[in-house]
Amino acid sequence: MFLIYQFLIILILILSPIILTIRFIKDKEDTKRFIEKFCFISKKRISGNLIWFHVASVGELMSIIPLIKKLETENKIKTILITTSTLSSSRIIKNYKFKKTIHQFFPIDFFYFSSKFLEYWKPTLAIFIDSEIWPSMYKELEKKSIPLLLMNARITNKSFRRWKLFNQFTGNIFDCIKIAFPSNSDTNKYLKKLNVKKIKNIGNLKFSEISNKKNIKLPSSFLKSIKKRLIFCASSTHPSEEKIIANIHSQLKKNINNLLTIIIPRHVQRIRKINEEIKSLGLRTIIRSTNEKIKKETDIYLVDTYGETKKFFNISKVAFIGGSIVNHGGQNPIEPARFNLNIIHGPNIDNFKDIYRLFDKKKAAFKINNISELKKISFKLLKMKRRKKINLSDMGNLILKKSEAEILKIFKDEIKKT
Repeated sequence: MFLIYQFLIILILILSPIILTIRFIKDKEDTKRFIEKFCFISKKRISGNLIWFHVASVGELMSIIPLIKKLETENKIKTILITTSTLSSSRIIKNYKFKKTIHQFFPIDFFYFSSKFLEYWKPTLAIFIDSEIWPSMYKELEKKSIPLLLMNARITNKSFRRWKLFNQFTGNIFDCIKIAFPSNSDTNKYLKKLNVKKIKNIGNLKFSEISNKKNIKLPSSFLKSIKKRLIFCASSTHPSEEKIIANIHSQLKKNINNLLTIIIPRHVQRIRKINEEIKSLGLRTIIRSTNEKIKKETDIYLVDTYGETKKFFNISKVAFIGGSIVNHGGQNPIEPARFNLNIIHGPNIDNFKDIYRLFDKKKAAFKINNISELKKISFKLLKMKRRKKINLSDMGNLILKKSEAEILKIFKDEIKKT
């Protein structure tokens, strides 16, 4: 099975010029740094102990930022390497002024690239976040006796069923994990069935994300333009959800004449297409990057910039969290909860079941099953007061403290061996 997997990776490599051209056109690749994915390393390896974190994209990156800040204060850690797979995450990381932390793109999961990558960086410890399971890299880490932690592990029922189709192959891959830290109860159950050697429950790392409310203010000119507007924010939306939200806006504005809907798509590269789709409904839109001023008649404000979601949560009253009407599994609702927003979500929330269970219980989130319910609950929440704030900081600080302790324990044990 591993040979078949490598053969499929070779096919991707053969097709890579075509794939890359399409991704360049869609602004999904860095035109200069894409070669890092083929293991052409652009940063110098500083001597000393190195901890390596790998995350897929923005959400996972944000969940480890507080942890990175803590680990940067540990004298025995000379370098922290973060690898990501997406262009958006590489742009976000530029906003942080780290002293020891550097960024590279994760190499394509071909055994030669994996081996070359590890030979160069020689990490003392590798920490993969969420659902980042890469067979070639996992096997190379095992060969080189580099401890692998799967933190904030997330396995859905769908991915579990896929892994179980290839029992022997799956067993060999999951056996490479030294310790797994599940983010929810379902993942804990699936990890046991996949025979992971050691599992520890410390909670969901995403609760430890830090919101610095000092740096999230929008310009005064922008705030002035929305002064009398009631704001509904649809965040992390997926294809077809934007059109649904736009139609809801059309219906709501019959009774709420000062309504402004802000849409922040999960992938901002789609913004032009979304804009055309919404304008075809007869609604007036503005795209953020145009810097056009919001007018009284503006219906929809489309955000196509990176790292500004918190700014828009800060001025909103209600947040719809995308990926939950379409069959995607939902997106993370923790950030809008920090801003005391009433949260609306669809029925497809498998990725964040435990979090939504908590929020639903606290009446911070409201599930809708169809478009009619979405309109009804949106109107109700826009008209009512904001909910009582959930205290997430204590929970987040405890999880952060436990995560740091687990990493440092294994890290220091590895140093003693050398």
